[in-house]
Amino acid sequence: MKEEFITINGCRIFLQRGGEGPPLLWLHGAGGGGRWTPALQRLARRFDVIAPEHPGFGRSDTPAWFDNIHDVAYCVLDLLRALDLRGVHMVGASLGGWVAAEAAVRSTDRLASLTLIGPAGLHMKGVPRPDTFLWTDEEATRALFHDQSLADAMLAVEPDEAEQDRRLKNRFATARLAWAPRWFDPHLEKWLHRIDVPTLVAWGAEDRYLPQVYAAHWGGRIPGSEVHVFPDCGHSPQSEKMDAFCTLLEDFTARIGR
Repeated sequence: MKEEFITINGCRIFLQRGGEGPPLLWLHGAGGGGRWTPALQRLARRFDVIAPEHPGFGRSDTPAWFDNIHDVAYCVLDLLRALDLRGVHMVGASLGGWVAAEAAVRSTDRLASLTLIGPAGLHMKGVPRPDTFLWTDEEATRALFHDQSLADAMLAVEPDEAEQDRRLKNRFATARLAWAPRWFDPHLEKWLHRIDVPTLVAWGAEDRYLPQVYAAHWGGRIPGSEVHVFPDCGHSPQSEKMDAFCTLLEDFTARIGR
C-alpha cells in the first residue's frame, strides 16, 4: 500500500492505493478514511484498490468549495478523471455510499459497477431512525456492530491527540454534509434511475443507523440492482462480516466480466 496526495480543483486529497487488478474505488463513511483496513487488504488481492479521504476529512484539505454532498460527488468524478481510471468498481459505505450514489447519478462513464454498503442519502416517511448527531462516541461505536465484542475492542483503544483532532475534523465535515436535512438529499431519489451499471446494495440486518427496510427501498429505485442483507450484522458488514462481504463483492464483480 502506498500513500500520496493528489490535487483536485485546488484541494489536496490524501490517497491510499494498493493491489493489482481492475480499479476499485473505496469511499469511506463519516468516521473517516486513512486506514488500510483488513477489508481493503483482502480486496487488494484482486483489485487495484484506491481509497481517498473525502475533502474536509482526515489528511485531505477543506477547500472553500466544500459545502454539500454534491461537491464531494463531483470531486470523486474529477478524481477518476485525474487518475485516468476506467472500468472502475466504485464502493461506498454509509456516507461514502451516499457520495457514490450522488456521483453515479451524474455520470457512470468511468464505472463498471457500483456497490452501496448501508448508504445514507434517502428518506422514508414513517420509518423512524435515530439522530446520530446526538449520540455519544460510545453510542455511535456500539451502534456500528451487532457483535458488541467488536465495539468493546474499539472502545478499549485510547485515542491520542492526533486521533482526537482527526475525529473532530471528521465530525465537522460530516455536519456540513448531513446536518440539514438529516442524512438525506431530497432530490437524489428521483434521479436514481439514471444509474445504468450493475449495482449491489449490501446491508446489515441489525443496522441501528439505518433500518434494514432501506435496503429494499434502494434496490427498488436503482434498475436491475441486487440486494444482499447480512444476518447478525450491524452497520459495517465490511468489518463485522469481512470475509463474507469481500466474497460477495468479488463474486459480484466477477459476474460482470469487466
